[in-house]
Amino acid sequence: MSTPGASATATMKLKQNINPILLCLINFVILVYTILTYIPFYLICGSRQARSNQLKAKPVNRQPNAAYRSINSLYGLASVLYPGCDTLDKVFKYAEIKFKEKRLLGTREVLIEEDEVQPNGKIFKKVILGDYNWMSYEEVYVRAFNFGNGLRVLGQKPKTNIAIFCETRAEWMIAAQACFMYNFQLVTLYATLGGPAIVHGLNETEVTNIITSKELLQTKLKEIVSLVPQLRHIITVDGKPTTWSEFPKGVIVHTMAAVQALGAKSNSVNTPENRPTPSDIAVIMYTSGSTGLPKGVMISHSNIIAGITGMAERIPGLGEEDVYIGYLPLAHVLELSAELVCLSHGCRIGYSSPQTLADQSTKIKRGSKGDTSMLKPTLMAAVPEIMDRIYKNVMNKVNEMSSFQRNLFILAYNYKMEQLSKGYCTPLCDRFIFRKVRSLLGGNIRVLLCGGAPLSATTQRFMNICFCCPVGQGYGLTESAGAGTITEVWDYNTGRVGAPLVCCEIKLKNWEEGGYFNTDKPHPRGEILIGGPNVTMGYYKNDAKTNADFFEDEHGQRWLCTGDIGEFDPDGCLKIIDRKKDLVKLQAGEYVSLGKVEAALKNLPLIDNICAYANSYHSYVIGFVVPNQKELTELARQKELRGTWEEICNSPEMEKEVLKVLSEAAVSGLEKFEIPVKIRLSPDPWTPETGLVTDAFKLKRKELKTHYQEDIERMYGGK
Repeated sequence: MSTPGASATATMKLKQNINPILLCLINFVILVYTILTYIPFYLICGSRQARSNQLKAKPVNRQPNAAYRSINSLYGLASVLYPGCDTLDKVFKYAEIKFKEKRLLGTREVLIEEDEVQPNGKIFKKVILGDYNWMSYEEVYVRAFNFGNGLRVLGQKPKTNIAIFCETRAEWMIAAQACFMYNFQLVTLYATLGGPAIVHGLNETEVTNIITSKELLQTKLKEIVSLVPQLRHIITVDGKPTTWSEFPKGVIVHTMAAVQALGAKSNSVNTPENRPTPSDIAVIMYTSGSTGLPKGVMISHSNIIAGITGMAERIPGLGEEDVYIGYLPLAHVLELSAELVCLSHGCRIGYSSPQTLADQSTKIKRGSKGDTSMLKPTLMAAVPEIMDRIYKNVMNKVNEMSSFQRNLFILAYNYKMEQLSKGYCTPLCDRFIFRKVRSLLGGNIRVLLCGGAPLSATTQRFMNICFCCPVGQGYGLTESAGAGTITEVWDYNTGRVGAPLVCCEIKLKNWEEGGYFNTDKPHPRGEILIGGPNVTMGYYKNDAKTNADFFEDEHGQRWLCTGDIGEFDPDGCLKIIDRKKDLVKLQAGEYVSLGKVEAALKNLPLIDNICAYANSYHSYVIGFVVPNQKELTELARQKELRGTWEEICNSPEMEKEVLKVLSEAAVSGLEKFEIPVKIRLSPDPWTPETGLVTDAFKLKRKELKTHYQEDIERMYGGK
């Protein structure tokens, strides 16, 4: 009888096309090699398998609704990184003293920027970037101190709000540290938010000062400044913009350097007055929200410190030798937490962007190096969308190889998958087969942290195999300061998000409507509740939503009702299996999990993105699909269908062909009523700029429904 792990491994293996006799010979050689290397591999890797199988968390009592805690925090939840460092300014001061001369923040210099005309006539900006220029811990500390003092001179008061609306860069972190030092409440807004959302966040928090970049000032803020009546000062982190006349009377634009100079000249003691307390608000983080206007989550100093304490515990050997690449939005709790973990442990942080990340990135001029090639990071965070893209791009390259190369790669891939499932290493495969793939991210990655949305088992295993490193899948929300669970680095199981972090505990609450109960066998199931010092203070100026999502127990501990459905494995690891908002009841009474449908279909080569849709007035599921241009164009060629990309996507014949592929792929993983019956092919990708997905690339279902309303009516027979 095969184990579930073995069957899962078998389904994720790549298909090979090799002469049966030759395959038998190759398998015999592999068998001999495995026998000869068994003992040394066992000595090196055996402990990892043992640790992978050990208990990681357990309930604190025998009641069905008991909270699960990490075995490392059974008798008390962790809340501080270092003794006495209970606020973020103290954590940075501790790091500055300990790592004074060490490099902290790095940025690449732009050497050449030019326009490049594409074959289709579009113009792309291309850059050639130089080496990383670094600031030490001491230099960053001094710049942050002076900037905070300069803001004080401009009239910013402790415990009042100041906004940052800026791309991920070193100046973002310097500005944040200044606010933490001087007890200014930092309001964070995604750089990709639309005008109404920006206006909402700025007016709700009543900010008078905003920190931004020249580009965002010109492209987004300039149009809405008149709609934010309390705004008085705009600070640009990268120099003055070229035009000034458009700004309303009373709004003054400064550069960050000028504000720092103002702070350096001002008479001030070496320690800011009104330093924060652990319960003071550090950040009001506006989520990019998958529904409606963004909500501001109030996160205290103690919330963030508890969260990063839990995260740091899951990264073994974290220290001065590590290099982290920062490119995700710092306005997202995953990136902010990851960078604060690194800053507090002496790591270097080199800044990047999705457009300059790798040698093949869209903004990197052909022949020059992307950021990962220059930085060679050891640590990296990613959202599933980015990992899915890497997976599809690499597999497309594999399909273009010669027959010999392709089959060699597939043999090595399947062999390593089997070895990983047993807990063993494959140093020869890593060195000779996967080295080139690994070099896409610099070649030195030792831990990849994935969060923001569920990661498919296929993509997770691909990253394990090809990048030769563990993928720490995490689960957390802005409302829990990003902390919840992270898988152990030696746990190579897929489809799970790990055990509770040492800073929090998790319990499962019955959800009768969905049929999930914490008494279910063999695994308890229910809505995930997170409790601990990392659970945040609630939503800014929104008591009704705060009272609906948060509560305090009889011991005074705060709990968050996540709306996600999970189940616990026997070793204490959590698996996300559903979401309350994603569950739809069809006309005939069947319940459909839209997230489950999307997860089952998203990894198909033909699909770049998919949104399933259903409602209770109809008996079937429909879908909106962003097809892979290369795959769909090839399918159209096979069907002898010609036309522009838009014409191919709008073709009813192509809709039927894609639907056929979806239906065949879904048979093994979905019930018949869960498989989409009709689809709409979208020629345009869904990006945060379109407003159809969040910055973490989560689907914004309300916006997608509005965008495709005519197609919904057509597919349900209304038109």
